[in-house]
Amino acid sequence: CRIPPKTRSTMVSKEEFDKAAEEVKAYAQCTNDEQLELYGWFKQANVGDINTARPGMLDFKGKAKWDAWEKCKGTSKEDAMAKYVEVVEKIKAKYA
Repeated sequence: CRIPPKTRSTMVSKEEFDKAAEEVKAYAQCTNDEQLELYGWFKQANVGDINTARPGMLDFKGKAKWDAWEKCKGTSKEDAMAKYVEVVEKIKAKYA
C-alpha cells in the first residue's frame, strides 16, 4: 500500500473522505479484494499504523483485514485518506 513519491495522490479534505466513506456503502457488489483495500486505507487514515497483533490462524476474516491494514503501514494519514477516496472513485466508476 505504500505510495511512491512520483504517484502521490492529491490531498483530500476530511469532508471528502467522509463523503467517500458514505458513498461506497451503496456498492455492496464490491469484491472481497476491493473491500479489503478500502478497509486497509480506512484504518490507516483513521488510526495510523497497525497497532494490534495478527489474529489467530482460525480467524480468517480477521487475518485478511489485519493483512490489508498492515500493507498500508508507513503511509501518512493524509495520503491514506487520498488513496481511500481514489479507490472509492474507481469502484463508483466500475459499478455505476
